[in-house]
Amino acid sequence: MAARTFPEMPTPSSLLSAYASMSTSIMLFRTMFNQLFPPQLRRYVLDNVRLYWKPKTSKLTLVFDEKDGMTSNHMFDAAEAFLCTRINPNSDRLRITKSVKDTHINIKFAESEEIGDSFEGVPVTWRYVRQQPQKRTGDGDGFDYANGKPSSGGGFSPERKFIELKFDKKYKEIIISSYLPWIIKRSQELENQKKVVKLHNLQSYGGGPGGYKESVNLDHPSTFDTLAMDPKMKQAIIDDLNLFLKRKDFYKKVGKAWKRGYLLYGPPGTGKSSLIAAIANYLKFDIFDLQLSNVGGDSSLKKLMLRTSNRSILVIEDIDCSIQLPDRKGIVPAKLSEVKPGRDPMFSLSGLLNFIDGLWSCCGDERIIIFTTNHKERLDPALLRPGRMDVHIHMSYLTVDGFETLAANYLNIYDHHWRFREIKELIKCRKVTPAEVAEELMKSEDVEVVLGGLVKFLKRKKVEDDEGKDGVDDEDDEVHESKKAKLIS
Repeated sequence: MAARTFPEMPTPSSLLSAYASMSTSIMLFRTMFNQLFPPQLRRYVLDNVRLYWKPKTSKLTLVFDEKDGMTSNHMFDAAEAFLCTRINPNSDRLRITKSVKDTHINIKFAESEEIGDSFEGVPVTWRYVRQQPQKRTGDGDGFDYANGKPSSGGGFSPERKFIELKFDKKYKEIIISSYLPWIIKRSQELENQKKVVKLHNLQSYGGGPGGYKESVNLDHPSTFDTLAMDPKMKQAIIDDLNLFLKRKDFYKKVGKAWKRGYLLYGPPGTGKSSLIAAIANYLKFDIFDLQLSNVGGDSSLKKLMLRTSNRSILVIEDIDCSIQLPDRKGIVPAKLSEVKPGRDPMFSLSGLLNFIDGLWSCCGDERIIIFTTNHKERLDPALLRPGRMDVHIHMSYLTVDGFETLAANYLNIYDHHWRFREIKELIKCRKVTPAEVAEELMKSEDVEVVLGGLVKFLKRKKVEDDEGKDGVDDEDDEVHESKKAKLIS
């Protein structure tokens, strides 16, 4: 039988020689790589190499970004609401919030915390991730090598929020076709059980093209029952809102975006903000407050508007004095020359109109847009036409009916007090706002003292107005117009 031979083992000197040769080759390659390639391209190549050599796993991760392009991701909102019901005592990290007006502590899903769940016997893991703004590494050549996508150059990328869902790949069909639709349905049930109206403040990144929103609960107690308005006008507004809500199919049939525009105009203190809060509380719609003076340009305006959600109210207050809004030719009207904006706007009236009534207005359903102004005559006629401001509501000075509402709300008294007749006669003759009368009604808890002080206030205001009155006929016309307080459709 022949003897079995074994391969000769390498000597230590040969191993050391091979190692030295390999090390020299690696160092030479590294030197050439660093010298021939720019830092951005080196980082891009290394990231792709790491991705290619990443160990294979049986797990699949689904990512729910807060935004889908420039619009909100409904799946992210649904997952976030659903996960609040899956927090258990074993969690190591939770987010705690409580506003001054909240009666309880809110426990929420914290970043980097993992929550386990199961669906039809399939175990899944959820994780919330929040990435802070990072400086872009693009060098101005139109490509960001660090992220492997086009870039406009320097600056900071916006903050990114997303939720990860991890599970075994073999359950992909069950998770996507059954689990995710169930989460959407569950989140809608939770929202219907406890709908909290939110107030969102839309902001730009230092006037740049990006944008974000800050949110708080809308704790404004205003309702249509407490508004000091003409009862017929209140009912007309309610009827218009109810008609709007049930006409989704009608708007689609006639080819119009499902939205409604309102213009609230009148003197300061007549209740424009209270009416907006009453509409939001009545509809359970979130409010998005847009300050035009903070918008850097048409592109920034576009991104801010796309951050608004369905079933929401977009509010643009004091549009006549917040900025000098250029017309469609880029010219600031001469009648606005006395208005002094904080800075020159970089967007045009055409850009604003495009989101109110143009193609971009269709990027959302069941929306209400409310403009407010103290001077309707200063607005460009292009803003006032139907389709942009469909309903014009004149917020007049306090009427007798409005005073009765205030007296019932603040003093819990009705039309039987002996001072009511005198107060009503003074209100009919004077231009006094609901805010002024409401302030007088809060000065004491004694009804007699409050009403006596209100009578003195109204008489003093009458004397002051008589002394400063100039052009009686013109003022009489204005009082008559304010008393009409009609809803113009």
